Amino acid sequence: MINRELLRPESIVVIGGSNNVHKPGGAVVRNLIQGGYKGTLRIVNPKEDEVQGIKVFHDAKEIPPTDLAILVVAAKYCPDYVELLASTKGVKAFIIISAGFGEETKAGAALEQRILDSCERYGAALIGPNCIGLLNEWHHSVFTKPIPQLNPKGVDFISGSGATAVFILESAVIKGLQFRSVWSIGNGKQIGIEDVLQYMDENFAPETDSKVKLLYIENIANPDKLLFHAASLIRKGCRIAAIKAGSSESGSRAASSHTGAIASSDSAVEALFRKAGIVRCFSREELTTVGCIFTLPPLSGRNFAIVTHAGGPGVMLTDALSKGGLQVPPISGPEADELKTKLFAGASVANPIDILATGTSEQLGIAIDYCEHHFLDIDAIMVIFGTPGLVQLYEAYDVLHKKILECKKPVFPILPSLHTAGPEVEEFLKKGHVNFSDEVTLATALTQIMRTPAPAPPEIELFGVDVPRIREVIGGIKENGYISPELVHELLSCAGIPMVPELVSAEKQTLIDFAEKVGYPVVAKVVGPVHKSDVGGVALNIRSKEHLALEFDRMMKIKDAKGVMVQKMISGTELFIGAKYEPRFGHVVLCGLGGIFVEVLKDVSSGLAPLSYPEAYSMIHSLRGYKIIKGTRGQAGINEKRYAEIIVRLSTLLRFATEIKEMDINPLLADKDNVVAVDARILIER
Repeated sequence: MINRELLRPESIVVIGGSNNVHKPGGAVVRNLIQGGYKGTLRIVNPKEDEVQGIKVFHDAKEIPPTDLAILVVAAKYCPDYVELLASTKGVKAFIIISAGFGEETKAGAALEQRILDSCERYGAALIGPNCIGLLNEWHHSVFTKPIPQLNPKGVDFISGSGATAVFILESAVIKGLQFRSVWSIGNGKQIGIEDVLQYMDENFAPETDSKVKLLYIENIANPDKLLFHAASLIRKGCRIAAIKAGSSESGSRAASSHTGAIASSDSAVEALFRKAGIVRCFSREELTTVGCIFTLPPLSGRNFAIVTHAGGPGVMLTDALSKGGLQVPPISGPEADELKTKLFAGASVANPIDILATGTSEQLGIAIDYCEHHFLDIDAIMVIFGTPGLVQLYEAYDVLHKKILECKKPVFPILPSLHTAGPEVEEFLKKGHVNFSDEVTLATALTQIMRTPAPAPPEIELFGVDVPRIREVIGGIKENGYISPELVHELLSCAGIPMVPELVSAEKQTLIDFAEKVGYPVVAKVVGPVHKSDVGGVALNIRSKEHLALEFDRMMKIKDAKGVMVQKMISGTELFIGAKYEPRFGHVVLCGLGGIFVEVLKDVSSGLAPLSYPEAYSMIHSLRGYKIIKGTRGQAGINEKRYAEIIVRLSTLLRFATEIKEMDINPLLADKDNVVAVDARILIER
């Protein structure tokens, strides 16, 4: 629970406050005083009479009723303090800085539980334990530095790690990123990241609240809650970026299916963020860069003009933007020629617009004006302007400051000279601006933002999916393991997913009759072994009954063979769809190019079931091999609409069949007219 006493306490007591500002107890008191806390500040310390100019209570029993208590004492003392303060002093909020709880030992976890029980009993809010505290405009209840500049329109930052929060703040401050609040939730025993988002969502005031949220997450305790409130905030006009640590593939278990081998907890995180509309970041620098971008006007398109006085950074920025699918279009025509007459000889206006190292502040302003008013295809302007240490840049940065305020198009300042022009950059940031000192990091962050889709609609696509029959089929399966091809075929049919005509049998003549009916050529596949190709259990392009009879006899001798499947042989681009059930997250659906290279190339995109059509299209478009799907080098593309439809239908099937733990459809064969499933397998675990 988050309450008024936590956010706007009229009185605060620091248990363990001291005069030593190099220790947490003293640093908390220092930050509260320097932060201008206007309420009543009390200190409890049995060994001191005065702490940093404040009279001290030697025993917590002596203090008057208080709103918020900050505990900076050994873990073993914390449960008794919480019980005393909550029961006799009316304390309704606790921030426990102390470590040594559930993050370390079972005994520590028991102490932590006692604290939670007391807070729940008396209706008190709890931040921590094992955190750096809470920072907002009302009180600076943290023991760390830096203390960023606070602004009602600044960023809300929520972190699952105190130390990482400090490093992220360090990265943000040098960029000029301002904050509204900083939450370090520590062990998150009562209030986790999801709970803070819920509070911000349910109490969102669009006129006064920050519209930028940055998250550092180490554990997603409640994926559904995170998804719901993050998506809700984004629909209300907020923008959210997050790092999720601890999602590497080394954490994934061995699995027998292609999907099981590819999918990991990271796939679930990627799918959750995509569904919520959260921009995923992978480093502190990327997170704070994305945060800075969020403070600028939203982009209306993908075309950028680069104004620079240094050719190399302009080229590197052009390369990085192009790699991310963003454009630096050539600039030409009469107006470009006119701009060139206003610059020094040798300057280039082709884009990047290079005003040369000798370019003046006035010429910088002129180049920006042309991008704003005359080059109508340009959606945003990037300005690279540093110094070799020969001149001061106050005048140039003052021009840049004015143009940022005047321009309707976003202007991205890239000021790389943090050492040789440190005072000038600092003065620029004090005017409320941000700085992207590295152009490639900026381009990478922009790419992540532009690739992040809007939050998915919550509705489930049910049209054409026979849910009652799906449940009937699943309910009839009594054993765990891979189900028979007949049941696979029926489940896919219930979902409206077309499969190539096929028949499974252990009778040779039955299969020959089927092949004669559907027409040659056909494909034969052994039924029983999981990896058919590895045991020679697949034969293609069978064109006669004699050939089919020979392949049948051969395959029935393969170990674990239970029968043979015969399919009509068709051709097309090989695609892949798979799914894996992740505990707490649900089904992660994967799509990509299919065939034997699925695990080798791992060019797959993930989504969280159930999926909408926009989500499915976003997954397809994010594939590195999308050009093959779209059509390239004279080859026709596939029926992308049908591929997206199958992804959506499969996700709906999974929503109503949680017993499916892994499944592959590999390959689907696609052409410009249709997409048909050729081979599929489904693993059931109850």
